[in-house]
Amino acid sequence: MTRRHFFFGGFALATAGCSRRSQPLRPKHHVSIVRATSYSVDLETRIRKILIEHRVPISGKRVVLKPNLVEFNPDAPINTNSDFVAAAASAFEALGAASVQIAEGPGHRRMTLDMAEAAGYFRSISKFEDRFTDLNLDEVTKVQLRNPFSSLKELYLPHTVLGCDLLVSIPKMKTHHWAGATLAMKNLFGVVPGGVYGWPKNVLHWAGINECIADLHNLFPRQFCLVDGIEGMEGNGPILGSVKLSGVIVAGTHPPNVDATCCQIMQIDPTKVGYLNLAGQPDAQQIGETIASVQTEFKLLPELDRFRLRT
Repeated sequence: MTRRHFFFGGFALATAGCSRRSQPLRPKHHVSIVRATSYSVDLETRIRKILIEHRVPISGKRVVLKPNLVEFNPDAPINTNSDFVAAAASAFEALGAASVQIAEGPGHRRMTLDMAEAAGYFRSISKFEDRFTDLNLDEVTKVQLRNPFSSLKELYLPHTVLGCDLLVSIPKMKTHHWAGATLAMKNLFGVVPGGVYGWPKNVLHWAGINECIADLHNLFPRQFCLVDGIEGMEGNGPILGSVKLSGVIVAGTHPPNVDATCCQIMQIDPTKVGYLNLAGQPDAQQIGETIASVQTEFKLLPELDRFRLRT
């Protein structure tokens, strides 16, 4: 199995006579685009419907929700909205998950629970502290990287995410001042423990941001992605940008296709995003809204104009 086949999740082979002319078929990954104009709409019902449409195996499974908690500013859409995460937890529980934990390892703040409280997580999520794991402080295991894109050969990773049946990446839809966009794949930087690598986890920057994003994607094949695009961030993301009202939820089982769809909604060219080129983007089929019907231009820093999707 080649690296390309591994990262694309495997290709089916045409079997007509097993001839030499048989070519690998590119799979169709489904990506949901659902309108949600505010956090006051019935998010649980929308998310539950998404999970059913994608036939996500949930009953009896140990689910870990991985939101994006970075910094807190009450006037900036930096973090995954707490009501969005609460709705996701309720949806997975309603569909029979054995357990639904929430876990994050912020790269900037050491006092994770203080930041979570400021971001509204204690208010929105019942018994939040009982179901939350700070991945910066979790027990870890050394994991070897096979055929890494980055210069890393191994990573120490938390038991909470290594031991779950399904890791659910729940990022905020944001621009990024280096990578162009930060979405479901970049969100996995939060599983790298600060207790081992320090703050702000510079090892991931020194080893190559795009390359480390692709390596982390490779390490977690059992994922589902729920992108909080109801209020996004444009401009100088992922921390210093401004609110962008995009009014969508984007979801799917294949993170590169989910992120590529988000990029197109943001009018960012996914072929210019380095980590998406490394991980690969087989053809995606949208469920629900079309990209064109929800597309809205996210402002970019002038030096990032090369990422703009040209129409």
